[in-house]
Amino acid sequence: MNSYTIDLGKISEEKFATICQKNPDGKFELNGKGELIIMSPTGWETGKRNAELVGQLWLWNRQTQLGEVFDSSTGFKLSNGAIRSPDVAWITKEKWVSITPEARAKFPSLAPDFVLELMSPRDTLKATQAKLEEYVGTGVRLGWLINPKTRQVYIYRPGKTWEILDSPSTLSGEDVLPGFVLELSFKTFSIIM
Repeated sequence: MNSYTIDLGKISEEKFATICQKNPDGKFELNGKGELIIMSPTGWETGKRNAELVGQLWLWNRQTQLGEVFDSSTGFKLSNGAIRSPDVAWITKEKWVSITPEARAKFPSLAPDFVLELMSPRDTLKATQAKLEEYVGTGVRLGWLINPKTRQVYIYRPGKTWEILDSPSTLSGEDVLPGFVLELSFKTFSIIM
């Protein structure tokens, strides 16, 4: 997915919401500097992989009822002012019930507990890593960056150096997503080719 950063001066949350409303077919984020990021749609292979990731987390969450799962169209307002849309996100049930229905219709000011970013062929590792560092720096408790091209997964946790796994067949949700195991095996799921 290609993305372009446009410096229009610091954009407020209200102005960002207006841009999104006036351009419903666009995909936008706001970085911590208040700059607008315009993103192109993903290709079919990346879209298929991302749907599989959301599906696995959704199924686990449906069984456990521990929180809420969000797709890549969902904006989260982080504590640094950025409004980001991770490919997959999850928050605890406690966070969900603490958000008013009015706030749910906008971009609630909270970091997800878990995020996952799936690199597409046009993403750069440096930019995607910076995004994961931003997530963890603003309250995300567990982040995964999956790079299908190199068959590597980067795991981010607060206060720790990221960890790299080479060609893992599964990933554990650890204590953030208790009992969740993401299946990445080559035979049943071609997320890492």
